[in-house]
Amino acid sequence: MKPIIAFIFILTGAPPAIADVLPDQQPEVTHLITYLQTSDCKMIRNGKAYDGEEAARHVRRKYDHFRKEIDSTEEFIKYSATKSLMSSKLYQVQCPGQPAVPSRDWLLAELNRYRETK
Repeated sequence: MKPIIAFIFILTGAPPAIADVLPDQQPEVTHLITYLQTSDCKMIRNGKAYDGEEAARHVRRKYDHFRKEIDSTEEFIKYSATKSLMSSKLYQVQCPGQPAVPSRDWLLAELNRYRETK
């Protein structure tokens, strides 16, 4: 046991809680971030549209921030790509020639497509 982990265990009487998306679901998270990053769609946050690169960078930052609360791909979407922490406004995704849709719905639809190909 590493010294710092042993120290935490001694202080709290329990091993440290380290959560993250389950290893078998990690490729799903990677796929969704890449899908967002490489799409021609815009993510609309607080009324401003962001291209795929900017949107993916934002989602990665939120994922890193909430990693301890996330233990599934669906929770990754919920915590990292659904709404603004500051305004509580829902994120939207708008693809060329289509109306904007909630980012949660857009990402869940892609997750379902991805899972069907496995």
